[in-house]
Amino acid sequence: MSSKNPYAALKHREFNYFLLIRFALVFAWSMQFIIIEWEVYSLTKDPLSLGLIGLMEVLPALSLALYAGHIVDQKEKRGLLAKCIVAFISVSLGLFIVTNPKIQALFSNQGLIWLIYFFVFAGGIIRAFVGPTIFTLFAQVIPKSDYANAATWSSSAWQIGSVLGPTVAGFSILWMGVNLSMLLVLLFALISLVFLFKIKKKAILNPKVGEPVIQSLSEGIKFVFKTKEILGAITLDMVAVLFGGAIALLPIFAQDILQVGPKGFGILRAAPSVGSFITILTVAYFPLTRNAGIKLLGAIFGFGLSIILFGVSTVFWISLIALFLSGVFDGVSVVIRQTILQLKTPDEMRGRVASVNSMFVGSSNELGALESGVAAKLLGTVRSVIFGGSMTLLIVIITTLTSPKLRNLDLFDEKK
Repeated sequence: MSSKNPYAALKHREFNYFLLIRFALVFAWSMQFIIIEWEVYSLTKDPLSLGLIGLMEVLPALSLALYAGHIVDQKEKRGLLAKCIVAFISVSLGLFIVTNPKIQALFSNQGLIWLIYFFVFAGGIIRAFVGPTIFTLFAQVIPKSDYANAATWSSSAWQIGSVLGPTVAGFSILWMGVNLSMLLVLLFALISLVFLFKIKKKAILNPKVGEPVIQSLSEGIKFVFKTKEILGAITLDMVAVLFGGAIALLPIFAQDILQVGPKGFGILRAAPSVGSFITILTVAYFPLTRNAGIKLLGAIFGFGLSIILFGVSTVFWISLIALFLSGVFDGVSVVIRQTILQLKTPDEMRGRVASVNSMFVGSSNELGALESGVAAKLLGTVRSVIFGGSMTLLIVIITTLTSPKLRNLDLFDEKK
């Protein structure tokens, strides 16, 4: 049983370093994604190009996810994460060079777009390994007695990075331009690497080191599919985020519909993360263990309504509130899903389970970006957002009626 002290996890020095690492990486990654979104749309003025950013990142992330989970369960976690961060720094350096006006003058717009897509694709390869590595390292820097509380703080660090990354990106684009903004990304990536080496190397907990890849992957997939609580929650969240991926279209709303410029774009992009962060922090004091299934379904239904409200709004502050509420509801989903994973996943399978989860949930953001870009091209920007939100509502209703096990899920009963 985890401690009732909401600050219990913060008493452990290595876990505090872990939080700083996670914050710095999320800050750098989310800031970089926003900068690239802005640059690509500025070059093309084509909503489909925004969807292609998501596709370029999700293709390698999806393709390598299961293999990455196998590798993570076979390797020492601190060293593997260090290699991932160095690779991310290399990608960010490449984007810094490509966004330099003197370098851009040597290429056509189309050539620049494909160079950017190349680096985004490389980032997707790195991302396939980063998520499972962080998930498994987490379990080795905190005692199991404080695991549930630590998961809340870890999610909070992620959300703070998600809030500040887009916000700083918006202001830095306004004040410094795209190219110099990439220097901040590089700085925070380097900071994460410095803090990583304050954590000691960790033991490999998998007793089957050297196990054949196919057998290892098969065990991971079977575990997820036989654990119905994990499968149901991540599937529902994946489909909801897939059709509610209006965030990818924010550059269009900021530039063409709401006309609020890069400053407003940064604020809008940060609003969902602010809402989610507030929710996650609140949950440290008021856990969502009772009637978790109903709360999860209700949260995703509320998320869909918020997306629809954002789609129909032409007023900045209404759009801001809608995105904030979408983050509040998404925060509930994140906490419940992470609690399920932390209670149900054995140490030796964390990499593989995290990889399957990333295929379902993590990659759904990029697939949602692609869906939103294609839908915006075919239906128009506003109609595509309304369509996505409506599909989310429909999926929640169908799931509520057809999945009694998820509907009746009570996480309090899972705590042993």
